Amino acid sequence: MAANDTNRGAARRRFQLWAGVLALVGLVLLIIGLTVADGVAAWVEVLVAILLLVTSYVVQHLARRETVYRRDEQR
Repeated sequence: MAANDTNRGAARRRFQLWAGVLALVGLVLLIIGLTVADGVAAWVEVLVAILLLVTSYVVQHLARRETVYRRDEQR
């Protein structure tokens, strides 16, 4: 049981790390798209940034759900 919980914790941390990376890249692209870029490039950057931020939220949600709502058969 302890090894399974350790693997689950490592997987959750890995998901949270990827979610953080996606959020950071999304925020950087959003800032660049709103301040520096012009024209179509700005819109593309903003859309990609929003997509990355939403993806980051989904990955975080999946990581939390996997931990909180896991099956109780291992208990």
